[in-house]
Amino acid sequence: MRRVGVLTSGGDAPGMNAAIRSVVRTGVHRSWEILGVRQGYRGLIDGLFTPLGTRDVGGIIQRGGTILGSARALEFKREDVRRPALAHLEQHGIEALAIIGGNGSQTGAHGLSEMGVPVVGIASTIDNDLCGVDLTIGVDTALNIALEAIDRLKVTASSHQRAFLVEVMGRDSGYLALMSGMAGGAEVVPEVEADPEDLAQIRHRAYEIGKAHALVVVAEGARYNAASLAGYFADHRARLGFELRVTTLGHVQRGGAPTAFDRLLATRSGATAIECLAQGRYGVVVGLTDGQIRETPLADVVVGKKSLDQKLLELASVLAQ
Repeated sequence: MRRVGVLTSGGDAPGMNAAIRSVVRTGVHRSWEILGVRQGYRGLIDGLFTPLGTRDVGGIIQRGGTILGSARALEFKREDVRRPALAHLEQHGIEALAIIGGNGSQTGAHGLSEMGVPVVGIASTIDNDLCGVDLTIGVDTALNIALEAIDRLKVTASSHQRAFLVEVMGRDSGYLALMSGMAGGAEVVPEVEADPEDLAQIRHRAYEIGKAHALVVVAEGARYNAASLAGYFADHRARLGFELRVTTLGHVQRGGAPTAFDRLLATRSGATAIECLAQGRYGVVVGLTDGQIRETPLADVVVGKKSLDQKLLELASVLAQ
């Protein structure tokens, strides 16, 4: 193998740049040429390639986002759309790909793999919803950003004895909501199908037992997200006796410098991806599982989204008392 491509796809995650850096430097160490694909799968379709050397990735390990850029290309699921991408790979002499991203990105990687392209995926998404991977690149940073906001909101909530609602990212997986709510001591971490009336009762019980505040953490993809819950409580304020003050964190969770954990996870994952390509272990995703960087077949990763640990949900309910 002499020439390898690397791309980042889907939503950006803190640590993607550290993964790019690792792929480039470990690849160059093997005397390979590394080409970066700009703008994710869109760049693969349009043939947007740029050579990357060791100096090109200097000073990026601490930067959030991705120097290669990213874009969503849902049409890449179709084989007829992937064929021009294969032609560009052949034209540029690219023999294999390292693909950094989450569920949608690895679905695209699986499609390329089925068409004969040697592919290794690198698990990276703040949603942490990839099957077969315990923890993905970007989760630790996003979680700590959410936790800092929750800690700050609890201070003002206690001062005014108010109920606050914090909406975090993570689409409908709920992982960030669950873990940040547990770590931040939230009174309520609702599941995707949580009922507003149940939340109201939990809030009332919190004040009855002497709590100075009530804090709800919800995922953006929940059936009742921040907007719908706030609207419900505003419409029924007279009956319920209170309203929710809403803070939506949004894309602030994607930005900022990656934590040490995410930098190291990305670095180890990138190096493992190159090792897999060197040894002919294709069609896999590398990620943290059981405390080690392990490989999971792409076919097992793209079967669906990982569900939340029911025991953690039960623990969150117990701790919120």
